[in-house]
Amino acid sequence: MIQTLPMALPGTLVDLHRIDLSAPYSQGWGVKVDDVAADPTGGTYALYRVYRYTYGAADDEPDPGKADFGYRLLTRYSTDGEVLASALCCPDRPGGRSSAVASGVDMTLCVLPDGHLAVSAGPNHTTLIAPDLSRVVAAYHSEDRRPYPDLAPDDGFAASLSVTPSGRLLCGVSEYGVWKYGSAIPNIVGVADGELTATSKPVIEALASLDPEPSHQSDPGRHAHVVHRGAPIGPRNRPRPALTELVADEDRLSHWHDSRLGRPTPLADDLFVVPVLARTFRGGSRGQPFVFALVNDRGEMTGRLHGLHEWRDSPFTGFCWTVAGDPYRGRAFHLNRYGLYAWDRGGMLRARLDTETKTFKALTRFTLTACSPEGDLLLVHDKQHLVLRVPTPDDLTDLGACVEEALRAYARQRTALKKRWAPVDWHWTQTTAPVHRL
Repeated sequence: MIQTLPMALPGTLVDLHRIDLSAPYSQGWGVKVDDVAADPTGGTYALYRVYRYTYGAADDEPDPGKADFGYRLLTRYSTDGEVLASALCCPDRPGGRSSAVASGVDMTLCVLPDGHLAVSAGPNHTTLIAPDLSRVVAAYHSEDRRPYPDLAPDDGFAASLSVTPSGRLLCGVSEYGVWKYGSAIPNIVGVADGELTATSKPVIEALASLDPEPSHQSDPGRHAHVVHRGAPIGPRNRPRPALTELVADEDRLSHWHDSRLGRPTPLADDLFVVPVLARTFRGGSRGQPFVFALVNDRGEMTGRLHGLHEWRDSPFTGFCWTVAGDPYRGRAFHLNRYGLYAWDRGGMLRARLDTETKTFKALTRFTLTACSPEGDLLLVHDKQHLVLRVPTPDDLTDLGACVEEALRAYARQRTALKKRWAPVDWHWTQTTAPVHRL
């Protein structure tokens, strides 16, 4: 079912900070999406942030109507698209309430097999939240610091999580010293076969790595729950050859130095898509090499998603890195400024919707976040703050017709939402659903 969902701000928050919803973002405030995920029952979760940072506000400004602020917002939607609840977390201004949610960079969502919502962030923060968003069940914090030998083992879990059909956890794990940087960057792809709960975290079996020799690593490594060949990962115990070593001849400029690991996504229980992206440049990076690698659960790179041209289909324009996997049907999807692409389990390109055409030009305004367990694409409109849920066909050659119908339905549903919600410059405000503070 095609759905359009508003990423709403709680009315109490708007009133507290006296947010001028009609003000342009150039005045120092804004709303930005982090991630959207769906659960097996048809419900949807959205994670986004609202902030105000102005030059005139002092750090100790007592009036919340004048003070700067920043929050992450979680919103839960029913199968019918109604807002069931919201949660405020991760305030980032001095003097604000503390949050039980571990905050960090590149925050993502994942609905675990037991129904709990996992919020992950760099370096390896993972927070478990009750399905109704009422409370934090557990938080695994990581320390973004150099792993000196005398430090205690790190208590984090993963920088990103995804779930396979059988309930395995596909994890992206950050490490210190990647490309000699003094902070933790995603570097390991692994799989955990146990349950992640409030009382225990499963062992992650490392399958692939980006930088084969990160600097300043202690021996053994601080990530005791991440193992390779039965022992914790460390400078001499990690997956080799690294993905960058396997594709070394494809980066002509930097030989994959300063490359980045995208969020891995499952294509099946035993097959995963791992984006590997060359370094970016200030003057533009279109045409830089990238690989959407296929890695199995034995750590072997078995292939890649084929059919993308480095220049014509570059994900570097707009930094569109996400690959969304539908592991129940063995398909992968990617949306960037040049098209929407779909592959089968073998990595063969089965559909390409060109955004230069009038029919699909509107897709350039959307960001792809994930696939639902039913195989629906979850898209976010970057300016109108709406989530569009697009059903996909069994035959990928019919993808164009399905997306065309979804875009027409989006226009109709958006009009209906405007009449019901009366947004201000595409900012939606809800006053009926409960708002929790986490």
